[in-house]
Amino acid sequence: MAGGAREVLTLQLGHFAGFVGAHWWNQQDAALGRTTEGEESPGELCPDVLYRSGRTLHGQETYTPRLILMDLKGSLNTLKEEGSLYRDRQLEAAIAWQGKLTTHREEANSKNPNLQDLLSAEGVLSSDGALRAKLIQNGKENSIKVWSDFLRVHLHPRSICVIQKYNHDGETGRLEAFGQGESVLKEPRYLEELEDRLHFYVEECDYLQGFQILCDLHDGFSGVGAKTAELLQDEYSGRGVLTWGLLPGPYSLGEPQKNIYRLLNTAFGLVHLAGYSSFVCPLSLGGNLGLRPKPPVNFPYLHYDATLPFHCSAILATALDTVTVPYRLRSSTVSMAHLADVLSFSGKKVVTAEAIIPFPLVRGQSLPDILMQLGEATPWTSLSACGDSAGHRCFAQSVVLRGIDRASHTSSSYLLLTPCKMAPPYPHFFSSFSQKGLAMDGAPKGAAVQSIPVFGALRSTSSLQRTLRDLGDELARLDLRRWASFMDAGVEQDDMEELLQELHSLAQCYQEGGGLSN
Repeated sequence: MAGGAREVLTLQLGHFAGFVGAHWWNQQDAALGRTTEGEESPGELCPDVLYRSGRTLHGQETYTPRLILMDLKGSLNTLKEEGSLYRDRQLEAAIAWQGKLTTHREEANSKNPNLQDLLSAEGVLSSDGALRAKLIQNGKENSIKVWSDFLRVHLHPRSICVIQKYNHDGETGRLEAFGQGESVLKEPRYLEELEDRLHFYVEECDYLQGFQILCDLHDGFSGVGAKTAELLQDEYSGRGVLTWGLLPGPYSLGEPQKNIYRLLNTAFGLVHLAGYSSFVCPLSLGGNLGLRPKPPVNFPYLHYDATLPFHCSAILATALDTVTVPYRLRSSTVSMAHLADVLSFSGKKVVTAEAIIPFPLVRGQSLPDILMQLGEATPWTSLSACGDSAGHRCFAQSVVLRGIDRASHTSSSYLLLTPCKMAPPYPHFFSSFSQKGLAMDGAPKGAAVQSIPVFGALRSTSSLQRTLRDLGDELARLDLRRWASFMDAGVEQDDMEELLQELHSLAQCYQEGGGLSN
């Protein structure tokens, strides 16, 4: 790979972040290969921004994500914490002890039987002679319980860090509250482990532009994310820290404690991450950050099951793959810090994401023609559970449209030939699009969509004033005496009062009278 990349270190914190990350890295891996029909990729994106080159003990060259991933005990299933690329099997087999040996074997986790074909090295030989992974059949997607079931990318031994004191499954030992998450990185064991991994990746970078954090907001990982962002701000001042606060799909009113915890974790996470990050962008298909459930968001050209993390995370990963384009381009001078400065001026540290997935490109039509057909209504779908920004003042935005021929456009903030890759195990969402993502009356039977055009935007709008104000109002109405267990996990009454004040101050930044339009 070519040198001179402006490197980014990715941190994934939490299990839903693992789902989004698995799809994200699968898409990056698919983009490294050749496109359909054997033509070369346009080469607009620089993979060295996200990946690192290495070499095993046997001299085998490797190309792995520049990634630190934290999850809980029981979340990896059959994936080894140290990975498999760098394992020295001969060294493992060599035993120096000459005395009597007693072997104790722990029963290994069994592989998901519905996914063994998908994850097999052989894959399926397609008609064009290329090896392709098998599609996950409808129905089998319900069996995907952990992100490691469908991750197809090899990870470096320094990537995965398991928090052993909390369980992924079960009724006890869960990482449920913000205060618990903060306390994890107050323990020397986990703090030193994170610092060692950060130093390992950072020290090999020639030009580190910053960090992107994928962090669960709904549980105790919001606290882990807050302490991680604080550490990055302290140790790597001047670098961009872009945080993507992730929430799973819709929730049920029948679980009051879980919903109250989700509200509190989300609010504490947003405020603390906004304080320590260049910006924070909540990402969810659930429709609402507060306690009043709303239907999951709808996509005109995409059919998904909002109850499946496998589906929701795929959509969010596709949006991320698009809105992060500005600081991953070979030719762009825009860095993470510059992008954040444009979007978060005057204290507007919370931004929203919106997308059209897929963008309804029709062969032979120009971009203005397509936009005219979309009509006057806002054509994009909100991905931040912050309501519709239509009709509200836009202070700043970054817009990306990818997968469109330059001959068919007039202008755009960032416009790429390169589409988003949809290689298996990406869900089979699209019923009326060709293999290259062009809108059709009916796609050929059995033809899986392999890439799609996508429109994505990051925006700072006045709609956030109401979102943040409503979040504060819901918190102010809570009787915290009923939720003493959350407070006992490490949050004081003074912390709650400070949170409400910070939410109010953040909301004030988005008054329509302040700032400049862009």
